[in-house]
Amino acid sequence: MSPPELRLWVALRGRAMGGLKFRRQHPMGPYILDFFCAQARLAIEVDGMSHLADDHPARDARRDAWVEDQGVKTLRVGAVDVRDNLEGVVDIIVRAAKARLA
Repeated sequence: MSPPELRLWVALRGRAMGGLKFRRQHPMGPYILDFFCAQARLAIEVDGMSHLADDHPARDARRDAWVEDQGVKTLRVGAVDVRDNLEGVVDIIVRAAKARLA
């Protein structure tokens, strides 16, 4: 795990998230999701600067489309956001998960 992924994992696993449980490095088909909430069918991907380079945006779009075809929504968060605003990122993730449960 990258440092931002590790930081987010500590926050997700160590909090009372209203019953939400997150897994890290969750396999799904040909992919490994950074984080996954099975109850909400929500994947969380932490994107660093490399996701903006070369063919990464196109690969990410294909991956997100494949995951969505499996009934799972992907939420992408920036590594810099995890570094600079962890509480805000966690809040966005929890809100997204709860919205999918509603």
